[in-house]
Amino acid sequence: MPVPAAEPAPHPEPSPDTIVAGPAPRTVPFGALLVSAPVARALADMGYTTPTPIQTEAVPHILNKSDVVAQAQTGTGKTSAFGIPLAELLDSRDRFVQAIVLVPTRELAQQVFAEISLIARYRGLRLACVYGGQPIKGQIDALERGVHIIVGTPGRIMDHMERGTLRLDRVRIAVLDEADQMLDIGFFPAMRHILRATPRSRQTILLSATIPTPIKRLIYAFLRDPQTVRAGAESAPVAEVRQMYCEVAERDKLHGLLEILHTHEYDQALIFRRTQEGVEWLVRQVARAGHAVDGIHGALPQSQRNQVMQDFRDGKLKLLVATNLAARGIDVSAISNVINYDIPENVEEYVHRIGRTARMGRPGTAITFVAEWDTEAWDAIKAHVGEAALEHINLSLYR
Repeated sequence: MPVPAAEPAPHPEPSPDTIVAGPAPRTVPFGALLVSAPVARALADMGYTTPTPIQTEAVPHILNKSDVVAQAQTGTGKTSAFGIPLAELLDSRDRFVQAIVLVPTRELAQQVFAEISLIARYRGLRLACVYGGQPIKGQIDALERGVHIIVGTPGRIMDHMERGTLRLDRVRIAVLDEADQMLDIGFFPAMRHILRATPRSRQTILLSATIPTPIKRLIYAFLRDPQTVRAGAESAPVAEVRQMYCEVAERDKLHGLLEILHTHEYDQALIFRRTQEGVEWLVRQVARAGHAVDGIHGALPQSQRNQVMQDFRDGKLKLLVATNLAARGIDVSAISNVINYDIPENVEEYVHRIGRTARMGRPGTAITFVAEWDTEAWDAIKAHVGEAALEHINLSLYR
């Protein structure tokens, strides 16, 4: 089912006497941080006991109302790094849009919406999640009821702005999450247009795994003396990922994949393909071999994408085949293995893919197939991560 706009994540509704309105004082320790009692309670409900490094670095700057550039990979806790300050700084008594969070994909919008909803659940803040592929009327109804935080994709947010159903002239905080990915899929003009529609006095937080030149220009144009924080080096794989590879002919990839699934233990595995057609073909072949598998890509109806993701999160599916873009926003802690059936096209893509496992410090394994046409791309990846970090697998096909 799609995550409905302006509805909290699936947890019991807090009773009215547990909700704290207005700006909340920071009084309760959360590791090295100080947060309000309502936020501390929400974090405890979520099972969060200590902040991650990116949260420890970023949260104090954001609470101090500084602009922030946070360079962090997926799986480092970056959503809560801005979600906690949003819950603390916004005032539930002011029934207008006070914060906007831009994300590149529908799946990431749903994920960010759900997490901030949980963090802010005792603060009385209302959220709406807006993205394409779902009826716009429900989103309009939610916006008319009044929300404090908008999470959405740039295209649908622009749509609401043009319809007059969303005004950003009182936004206090703007967040650009995975800014480099929004750049890659063509949202750069939309990001600029949306930021121009917000007050110049707003606080801006930009999160990005890499900082290419266009993102540097965006920072220069729209952020004021930003504080820069980092969790890990730029384009560095998560240390807990065991990186493996096997050399396999293109025609033998399917046999190689089935061998790996048979011989390597895994909880859940995310398998990457380059094209939508490739996803669908591989799902059919792996299903015929008796595995619980499904696929996700941009051409699927939103309701089907939501159902596939829910089945994966619930553990009904052990294998998920996805394109790069559709995998944005997938944050499932049980993903123990990432398999690059089609080799990533560049180092940044490799790092993003394998970062889907080893979430929040858990161990994970990434396996990359290197076919006869992949030598150039693999040499670049190998030079970046270092040969010492890579383990070679011999398939029985070639023994």
